[in-house]
Amino acid sequence: MLDTNVLVAALRSRHGSSFKVLSLVGTGKFETSVSVPLVLEYEDALMRDVRRPITMRDVGDLLDYVCSVSNRQEVFYLWRPTLRDPKDDLVLEVAVAAGCECIVTFNQRDFAGAERFGLRVMPPSEFLLEIGELS
Repeated sequence: MLDTNVLVAALRSRHGSSFKVLSLVGTGKFETSVSVPLVLEYEDALMRDVRRPITMRDVGDLLDYVCSVSNRQEVFYLWRPTLRDPKDDLVLEVAVAAGCECIVTFNQRDFAGAERFGLRVMPPSEFLLEIGELS
């Protein structure tokens, strides 16, 4: 499960672990899940942060691709508020409903409490190590 900040960081730089994680989406190395509210959150954050050479069309294409390769998850149970930021609750809800193992984020402290749902929270570099994509 990818937090919004990982996608934002990936679009800012092609040199970091976020970009590497994003480049592996849809390759079979791991599965991703999305919900309609979460995709709208991704879109809102990414469109606010559009910087050259990335265009709004590029963001739309990226989101279309992420949606096409991700598991679409409906969320029937809302545990809000569980986390400090309601936007982080969107990520948590999809992760729980989809049975994800972990949430990949730079803001591990913001997901304090996710362990109650059996979720691990880790930064992109640790996730890449775990899946064998970083030595």
